[in-house]
Amino acid sequence: MIDVPAEGWSFATAREPARFGACEVNGVPGVEHAVGARGTLCGISERHTTRYSHLFDPGALQSCRRCRQQAEAAPTEPCGQERLHDKVQGAAQGQARDDLLAALRRGAKVALWISGPSASLAKHYAKVDELTDGAGPAAEAFAAATTIGLARVEDGPWRFIVVLPEDGGSPLVARGPRDLP
Repeated sequence: MIDVPAEGWSFATAREPARFGACEVNGVPGVEHAVGARGTLCGISERHTTRYSHLFDPGALQSCRRCRQQAEAAPTEPCGQERLHDKVQGAAQGQARDDLLAALRRGAKVALWISGPSASLAKHYAKVDELTDGAGPAAEAFAAATTIGLARVEDGPWRFIVVLPEDGGSPLVARGPRDLP
């Protein structure tokens, strides 16, 4: 089955709620706070807190009322498609790039977006040998870096691979046929 975005999908309708880390104030167990850049959203200094490895849930019973209000009032953030679209605009001109940009604007599924060891990502996730457009430059980028970023987008019969150099270089776009069930 091919994934089809909902009718009326757009970057604006797909924006996501802001996310914050969770913490607890030292010596005050049982109340979770949202962590911002300088401490909790309710104003407690970060040095008085212990961070958790999960995100703050404003709807949880144990969440701080003031942090909940601040988190719910925070501006929304771009969805994965919009964030990747912004990065792909810096890629070299070409049909695969243009098709990927159009697919992202329609809400194509960003199936994977990770960073890690280049050789492992190329072998297990990029499947460079199955790409039909842009395989050469993608393989060269994987071979030239120790670590790299990779995004995989699925759109109809296509599987797009975006190679995201961690040195800030221009992304590379490649594509090949999608494995359909």
